[in-house]
Amino acid sequence: MAEVIAPAHGETLGPVDGRLQDGVLTLILQNPPANALSVAMMEALKGQLERARDDKAVRVIVLAHEGKVFSAGHDLKEMTARRNDADRGRAFFAETMALCARLMQTIVRHPKPVIASVGGVATAAGCQLVASCDLAVASTNARFATPGVNIGLFCSTPMVALSRNVSRKHAMEMLLTGEMIDAETALAFGLINRVVPPGELNRTVGELAGTIASKSPLTLKIGKEAFYAQAEMGLAEAYEYTARVMVENMLARDAEEGIGAFIAKRRPEWTGE
Repeated sequence: MAEVIAPAHGETLGPVDGRLQDGVLTLILQNPPANALSVAMMEALKGQLERARDDKAVRVIVLAHEGKVFSAGHDLKEMTARRNDADRGRAFFAETMALCARLMQTIVRHPKPVIASVGGVATAAGCQLVASCDLAVASTNARFATPGVNIGLFCSTPMVALSRNVSRKHAMEMLLTGEMIDAETALAFGLINRVVPPGELNRTVGELAGTIASKSPLTLKIGKEAFYAQAEMGLAEAYEYTARVMVENMLARDAEEGIGAFIAKRRPEWTGE
């Protein structure tokens, strides 16, 4: 049975529930019906991710959801209400976008792999959330869009994550048309890794997360950090950087154990060192 992660310092779980089982922490978005990324939702999700950073029991993180919508993006009702502020909402809008940027970067810079499990609609900042995860598995029920252009609000911040995951032409198609794409198209675009029938989503994500969780946590941390760092570098700089990473990785005890286990034809015993 999955262990429910208790909130820190007596705070309520709020719009994000956490369940840990066999090294996999599943964070469930539960702000129905749209699972909108309100300030409370983003703060709760960011808090859960930060608590998992140094928790040795957590090897892999899965972002899942309740209901038919993964996330419809920012809470437009919450934002619209702040137009009555003296500054017409400028300060709140700036705070919201900055918080969203911190959340997405928390995922990218997190030492543990993060997998999106998408069984429904993911639009605007919800699509950005999927694109920010290291991996994404979707059911055939999933749909994706960056529809801001339809309401006079270009999806500029979702564009950052989207354009780093799909080709420029595909990103621009989604951003300029605002049209919904199905899971198969998202797979072809490179936004997600796999498409499965709805009844197989949890099993597929669980197997994928379990496979990753069986690896050395130190190696996963080193590899994820290096992947995103080298992607922003020129070719020569990237090779120089990753060569240094490989040297340090070779000196780690887990690398010594893993190579020794491979040669001896036995299962490695990871220490995370």
